[in-house]
This record gives sequence, structure tokens and C-alpha cells, in this order.
Amino acid sequence: MDTHKLDELSRRGFLATTAKSCFGLTVGGAAASFFNQRAYADQVALDPSVIAAGGGKAKNVIYLFMSGGMTHIDTFDPKPNAGSDIKGDVRAINTNVDGIQLGHCLPKLAKQMDKVALIRSMNTTQGAHEQGRYFMRTGYTQRSSIVHPTPGAWTNRLMDGGSGDIPSYITVNCGSSHPGAGFLPAKYAPLPIGDASTGLSNSKRNKRVTEAEFHNQLNLRQELDREFDQKYAQGQKQVRAYNEAYSAAVKLMKSKDLEAFDLSQEGKDVHMLYGTERFAKGVLLARRLVERGVRFVEVEFGGFDWHADNFGLMEEQIPVLDQALAALLKDLELKGLLESTLVVLGTEFGRSPTINSNAGRNHYPKAFSTLMAGGGIQGGQVFGATDATGSAVTEDKVNAQDFNATIAHALGVKHDQVVMSDSKRPFRMGGREGKPITKLFG
Repeated sequence: MDTHKLDELSRRGFLATTAKSCFGLTVGGAAASFFNQRAYADQVALDPSVIAAGGGKAKNVIYLFMSGGMTHIDTFDPKPNAGSDIKGDVRAINTNVDGIQLGHCLPKLAKQMDKVALIRSMNTTQGAHEQGRYFMRTGYTQRSSIVHPTPGAWTNRLMDGGSGDIPSYITVNCGSSHPGAGFLPAKYAPLPIGDASTGLSNSKRNKRVTEAEFHNQLNLRQELDREFDQKYAQGQKQVRAYNEAYSAAVKLMKSKDLEAFDLSQEGKDVHMLYGTERFAKGVLLARRLVERGVRFVEVEFGGFDWHADNFGLMEEQIPVLDQALAALLKDLELKGLLESTLVVLGTEFGRSPTINSNAGRNHYPKAFSTLMAGGGIQGGQVFGATDATGSAVTEDKVNAQDFNATIAHALGVKHDQVVMSDSKRPFRMGGREGKPITKLFG
């Protein structure tokens, strides 16, 4: 073994630790961890033909992911004429669009339905949480040998990653199992925010370090690393990712756009409009970020795995979604951002139509619902349908690949643009066979 190389790599680890303690930079933490350390080399240069002629009008995406498998029958696809063993305690309510009904826990969204396209014909082959979330987010079945990119990483790769101080892809409340950039280069991975209320952690200079000391330490780090970088930065992906993360973290620390992460700058009336819960704060943060040009923001809302007490939990949790989503649509419209912002709501699968013995609903991949709004989507419509009990898709079946291809189409991106993984295998944003739902667009 080359002991000199081992010493160099060990020194590199020491410098990473030093950076954390001296500078307040957490490489691999919030301020710089959007550079995914699992990233593989990108084998295809950006091609101008990637940007499709036509498509939607979206410039930004806010993706709300309901983790746990949200019930479709109690929300977006109520069955008022079904028996009590199916509809349970849910009442169907009218919306501001004739012929479209929602579950009674969504009264605020019901007043915004003219902006929304419901997709009631989702279907998946994945009935377990981890695999279902992965498939919905990537359009590919989970494998141990490769990690596939999510729509946020795909869109930044296919549209170029942008040049602003804030990363173009940010996740909120999404946790460590999120696929992120997958096999794409590190620069396309998301910046993760754990809690919108606390903003971006590790983004300020350590108070014990003066501005002059900070720059002296940066210069010292560059000088100490000069020989190492000359040897390894060109050939080692992880070294390049480290350098990119370090540079981006310093750039972000100095950016005026850091205020985008400070929710205290919003008035009390705005906070009351969205709600006080953690998810609501994440949705408000997403609006602030797209205002500043962040291309893709994903906000996760967990806790939908209702095997027991489905209707009690529904009364607690669905109103949180209702208030935040309705506020987002209204807010974007008032700010003139709805036409340029695609709002997406997804989940990994639905819940069983038949209520179980614990007054809950079990996992149900055969049929579930999602929605899209803004970004060129024609509101006030329903795409697809299920039968009288919500058990099977009867019209226009849609899968995760089609769903992701539709996001690409809304952004004017060619969903079938091929990008090669490090193993020289071809992949596409819309999956192998994904097709956009073009009927959703006006």
C-alpha cells in the first residue's frame, strides 16, 4: 500500500473536521450536504435539445410528498354511495367546480379546486413504504446496485443546475433515506432542511472567529490542500465533491439570499394563513424559496400510515394539509407565481377501500390519487377514475413513471432524454416507459 497516499487521505479527513469546528461549516450537514457523497460521474454533456419545444409553463416546482400512503377515499376520491364498510365516517363535499367532490376534511382546498387537476387513477406495483416512496420519487424499482435520481435532481441536470447562491434543489423534512441525486454528479443533489422553523443550520461564521481569521483559515486550507488537490481532484469523484461542497458552503454563507430561509420575516397574517404546524412552515418556506428562483423544493409530510383509527387521525392530519395547500395556491396566485410554479402532491400508494377491524385502512397499491396545479396545468378537472368502491382503476391508469414524465413536461423538459450512469447504463427522468399526461395542460 502507498503509505504516502494513506497519509494524504487521513489528512484530508482531519481538514474536514477542522473545517467544521473552525468555520462553522458542516460539510455533509445542512449548509453543504446537497453534494451527495454517493454521486457517480455524469457521462453525458448538456445537450441544447434537452429543452423541449412546447410543454408546460413551469419554471419552478413545489412537490408535497405525503409519506406513509395517504388514503384516497377519504380525501381526493370520496365514494358517497358506497357502503359504510368503505366510506366510513367520511362525507363528500362539493367544491367550486361542478361535479368534483372532496372528503369533508378539505373544505379550504374545495374553494381552490378551479386551480387543481386531480389524478384519481394512480397505480403502483410497490406495496411497502420504502420501496413505494422510492418508486414514486424516481420511476424506478429500488436496487442495491444503484441509486436513481429524483425529479429535482433530474430537472436541474436537464435544465442545467443554475448559478445562484442558493442551490436549485432543496428538500424539507425529507430524512436521510431520500434518493437525492442518485447516480448524478454531486452538484445536483438537494440541500436538506430538517425543520423550516429553524432555517438553514451551520450557515453562519463561528462567532469566536473574526472575518479576518475566517479568511486566513480558508487560505490556509487551500495552501495545505494544494498538493493533495493536484494529485487527486481530477481523478477522484469524492475529492471533487468535497471541494465543490466547501466552495458552495462559503458562497452561501456570504449570500444575501440566506434571508429566504428566515420565516420570521413573514407577517403574522401569513403564518396564520398557512398554519402553525411543522409541515405548514415547510410549505411557507417552499413559497419563499421559489420566489428567489429555487427550481425545485420538496416538502414531506409524514404520518399517513393509518392501519388503525383512520378516521380519528384523518380529522387531525388532513386539515393541516388542507390549510397549507390551499394557502399555497392562493398565495402563489396573489404573487403572480402560480402560472410559473407547478404544485405537485404525491404519496407512495393508497389505502384499502375496506375498513379493517381496527377502524383503519391497510396498504393499497392498486389505486390512489395525486394532484397537480399551476405551471400550465388546466385546473378544475379530474383525470382518470376508479370504480364505485375505489378498489380498481377503470380509466386512464397512471404510474410513477408517467407522473415524473408529467413533471418534466410541465417544465418543458424532454422526459426521455437519456443520461448514462457510471456503469454505462441509460436512464430517463420518466423511467423506461413513462409518458406525460398531456391532457392536464391547458
